[in-house]
Amino acid sequence: MSIKSIAAKVFAAAVHKKTQKWASNPIKSQQRVFHDLLKMAGDTAFAKAHSFSTIKTHQDFINQVPIRDYEQLKPFVDRVVAGEEDVLWPGKPLYFAKTSGTTSGAKYIPLTKESMPEHIKAARNAILSYIHETGNSRFVDGKMIFLQGSPELEEKNGIQLGRLSGIVAHYVPDYLQRNRMPSWQTNCIEDWETKVEAVIDETLKENMTVISGIPSWLQMYFERIVARTGKKVGEVFPNLELLIYGGVNFEPYKAKFDSLIGRPINSIELFPASEGFFAYQDKQTEKGMLLLLDAGIFYEFIPADQFHEENPPRLTIGDVQIGVNYVMIISTTAGLWAYNIGDTIAFTSTDPYRVVVTGRIKHYISASGEHVIGKEVEEAMKAAISHTNLVVNEFTVAPQLDPPAGELPFHEWFVEMDTSPDKAQLKAFAAQLDLEMRQQNSYYDDLIKGKVLQPLQIQVLKTGAFKEYMKSIGKLGGQNKLPRLSNDRKIASYLEKVNHS
Repeated sequence: MSIKSIAAKVFAAAVHKKTQKWASNPIKSQQRVFHDLLKMAGDTAFAKAHSFSTIKTHQDFINQVPIRDYEQLKPFVDRVVAGEEDVLWPGKPLYFAKTSGTTSGAKYIPLTKESMPEHIKAARNAILSYIHETGNSRFVDGKMIFLQGSPELEEKNGIQLGRLSGIVAHYVPDYLQRNRMPSWQTNCIEDWETKVEAVIDETLKENMTVISGIPSWLQMYFERIVARTGKKVGEVFPNLELLIYGGVNFEPYKAKFDSLIGRPINSIELFPASEGFFAYQDKQTEKGMLLLLDAGIFYEFIPADQFHEENPPRLTIGDVQIGVNYVMIISTTAGLWAYNIGDTIAFTSTDPYRVVVTGRIKHYISASGEHVIGKEVEEAMKAAISHTNLVVNEFTVAPQLDPPAGELPFHEWFVEMDTSPDKAQLKAFAAQLDLEMRQQNSYYDDLIKGKVLQPLQIQVLKTGAFKEYMKSIGKLGGQNKLPRLSNDRKIASYLEKVNHS
């Protein structure tokens, strides 16, 4: 065992002890963060506009600071982008994480000298938590892929900006630099397909032990390795031990990954975003990720089914219940206040507090009042796959409200598979998938029973259809994710054209 491996175990034990301290006092930890945030930001323009000096309780905060998304916070953000100081947080940000916006174009999420270290610490602690739990630190001596967006940064009014993953690349600690793959030059390649090929060139003969990325990128990387070598990934990298992923549910990819790798492999799930690093998987044996309650983020939770009410309840950590779908609201050391990041979560445990990401509040299907969310379609797909030998690579769902004359509307599932099933297999799979969906969502079940909707239909896509779609919107690779479902047919219409071209 190397010195680095031994040191990692010692460090992991120390971090575990600190984590247990705040995790065992969740309410106190959040109260401390709440009051610290208000105090540190007391002289900012936002604080003065919302009378922070008079806020003593969470109810005061609710009364004085409304929930905002990026569009609603944008007037304040624009002042920061213009170079003004002390707007949302003291001074100026260190960086802007530039992300894709909706109606506003590019979004500029501030990263401050207080918030940036928390991103780095959380990613580090996720790995250390795994080491402490499993007792295995051998992998720290091998090569690790931390594939990020380009680390080349622009500048806007004296503040550097880029993709969060590219900014994080500047913070890889010295003790990991020798292990880190790919090279800086390869990470700077903008075209995703070119980049993947270059990553393979560099890693194919290395002792890869850890590979990190979102599942859709990992799948592309693994498929290209299998195509080049004719071997399973686990044969090419015999010491590969750990996958680190975040951003999407891994379960729909699991069967495909098992096939590509050729053997089971441990994994760590992360819940990072430009707005903050919220949670990481702290136990291989438990479902959910440990919510970080002592990392400069104050959380509020709104039951998703009440989110669109005029004054929905804003719950704190002590009020939440297991299994309820919540919209997560954050206030942070980056100057985001009562900010709706758009993600929905559910708690799997309250001792300690662990969460799973259930979807996006904007990604749902309720064209007929069914209120279907991302978690439900993913769970249904996972269950349906378990009844068959089909391998699903990717999928999305959209409502079909204009079927052929005389037919009822239905949910249309666009699915890309390893091999196309025959008609009998596809019919059986669709029936099983519909049954699983009816068990996941009682509203959907009622609509099927009431003959408002007919059972779902599946359109099997040709290989590469989803890749073509993501490429068409400039979001192939990186941290970009395909929406699991949508309440319109924008994605569906494009996939139909690709499939029939």
